[in-house]
Amino acid sequence: MNGVYLKGSAQPLAQAYSLALLDLDGVVYRGSNPVEHAAEGIAQASAAGMRMAYTTNNPSRYPSVVADQLRSFGLELDDQQVITSGIVGARMLREHLEAGSKVLVIGSDHLRDEVRANGMQVVESNKDRPQAVIQSWYPDLTLKDLAEASYAIEHGAQYFVTNKDLTIPREDGIAPGNGAMQLPVIAASGQEPQDSAGKPEPAIYDEARRRLAQDEPISKADSLPVGDRLDTDIEAAYKGGYDSMVVLTGVADPTALMQAKVQWRPTYIALDLRGLVQPHPQPVLAPNGRWVCGSCSAQLENGQVSLSAHDGQGSDLDPKRQIDALRAAVCACWQAADGGLDLSEIQLPSFRLGSAQ
Repeated sequence: MNGVYLKGSAQPLAQAYSLALLDLDGVVYRGSNPVEHAAEGIAQASAAGMRMAYTTNNPSRYPSVVADQLRSFGLELDDQQVITSGIVGARMLREHLEAGSKVLVIGSDHLRDEVRANGMQVVESNKDRPQAVIQSWYPDLTLKDLAEASYAIEHGAQYFVTNKDLTIPREDGIAPGNGAMQLPVIAASGQEPQDSAGKPEPAIYDEARRRLAQDEPISKADSLPVGDRLDTDIEAAYKGGYDSMVVLTGVADPTALMQAKVQWRPTYIALDLRGLVQPHPQPVLAPNGRWVCGSCSAQLENGQVSLSAHDGQGSDLDPKRQIDALRAAVCACWQAADGGLDLSEIQLPSFRLGSAQ
């Protein structure tokens, strides 16, 4: 059987991996609000010996400010455990540009300081004739910012971005992200970004492993990226050769998981960050063609994915078993997709994935 399918772990993931590479928006917090059970899961995983790195595509705040917010949730961490796409983005520019190059920064003071720290000049206008533009999301982004970026690119500046997230989870819901804000610049200038620092590129995970290394480097095999977005967090893990875990507290939902392309398939699925301290049953393909996970199973037949439970409760399952049913359904769908079936024509099951106690 070919393809990428879910793995299992008989021991909690905090014991199977030594470092968690946690996304922030939609995983640990939504804007200023904590995600339910996130601090609990992190604290329990840390107590089990797992180290934490906080990797975010959002470069709008200094790592120290982000760390202070996390401390307000009751978490213990050092500022250096927060790695932003601003840090990685400035390093990316250094690789593309000569020292002293002028850069028009569409972004926060954090990104500006990182660009300066990497030996480049920050300019304020296209009239300064910058060699490059780097665009990021930040709360005070204006139409004038987008216009200045477009003008500079039209005059020959190279175009870089910190990340391409189309959306960003905020306190009131899902808001347009940096990827959405790039669309007007692309339309006006006719240029796509030359490079992106954030996920789905794996550089931020590699940077985190380097920063947290002590006596010995932390290997990819011992590191577990965790995120809520398949097209950024999980794809970055896939590209970088990492295992990964998706949590269902942000953007990803059961339908997206069942229909996931190969590069968007996580290694593990959890309701929230308590999944770090829980074992993950291995979905297995039974001789009768059903995918079995824990006490639940799923099978694609007659144009639909059907669920069942070994105790006869069918799909009316409590949240803990709903997640096992989802794991089984995901594998059934991925197997079908790998066999050439169009999942958009398949009737997929629905799930009630409230918080499991």
